Amino acid sequence: MRAAPAGCEGCGECCRGMGESVVLDPYDAHMLENGLGRPFASLINREVGLAVGRGLILPHLLMKGEWEACGFLGSDGRCGIHEFRPGICRLYPLARRYGEKGVTYFAPEGNCPGRPRTKVRVSRWLGIPDLLHYEAFKAEWFAFTSRLQEVLENEEDPNEEREINRFVLENCYLRSTGEEDFFAVFGERMERIRRVVRF
Repeated sequence: MRAAPAGCEGCGECCRGMGESVVLDPYDAHMLENGLGRPFASLINREVGLAVGRGLILPHLLMKGEWEACGFLGSDGRCGIHEFRPGICRLYPLARRYGEKGVTYFAPEGNCPGRPRTKVRVSRWLGIPDLLHYEAFKAEWFAFTSRLQEVLENEEDPNEEREINRFVLENCYLRSTGEEDFFAVFGERMERIRRVVRF
């Protein structure tokens, strides 16, 4: 697949003006927490914001300053958390779809204003050690959040909506998995979460 710009020049365009679109999943929270050596909760309202989408509150990277740049973007146009950057950042300029066959990748035209694209293996591009478990997690997380948004859109009790959001944030983002196997710990948590939110 042709995906990678032939030599990123660090223009930083992909790290500016993204609004609330760089949504973080629990694996991103785990990687940021371990990479920065700080609890994920300490990033909220500093480098991470919370936004509501279809009733569901999810964290996202905050854009800051005159250029509305990611708080982790250095003055040299380079990522300050490149080694443990979020999945959306790893994926760029690729995109992914979730379907019956699992996760598939594609390269939208015009995503990166950089140089022409070169061929790249998706597994190498993402640089995630346990890609099969990661893709299974991504598919499960996508299905879960999509279903939860449907539930919350139809929830008539604002207190119940607030409690569900608090519970999901606490168990998926704020409760540390430490250096344990993320996928094993998260699988156990999802079973409990599904029992509580009843689907």
